[in-house]
Amino acid sequence: MYRHILISTDGSPLSEGALRQGIALAGAVRAKVTALTVSRPFDNFAVDPVMLTATAAEYEQACRARAEKILGLARAEAAAAGVACETLHLIRDHPYQAIIETAGTKGCDLICMASHGRKGVSALVLGCETNKVLTHSRIPVLVCR
Repeated sequence: MYRHILISTDGSPLSEGALRQGIALAGAVRAKVTALTVSRPFDNFAVDPVMLTATAAEYEQACRARAEKILGLARAEAAAAGVACETLHLIRDHPYQAIIETAGTKGCDLICMASHGRKGVSALVLGCETNKVLTHSRIPVLVCR
């Protein structure tokens, strides 16, 4: 079945649920996982409140700290389940591209991620990384709610 599952997580409660489901699946099929979190680069024109109050260096430091917290949970959950886990933090303009590219370069045969279910104007303005991964990925995508 699956041998290497990429689990994309942003640290939200819904994403943590997908992380746990992906790790459970990996344990059941004896697959390894790569847990990935993607931060957007610092931008002078931004809607992220952290970017509005920080310098580029402060923002990058905050991103690294947040990523370590997110990926630390992934390592802990995988260890508790007896699943081999590699973690990766990337900074990219388009998280969906980083997810798809990482799945390819790591040889993953499944992407597991949460659906955040944005609706209305926020879906149009912000988009949905899950939808973009579903649209552009050539490997299967498991969407968890």
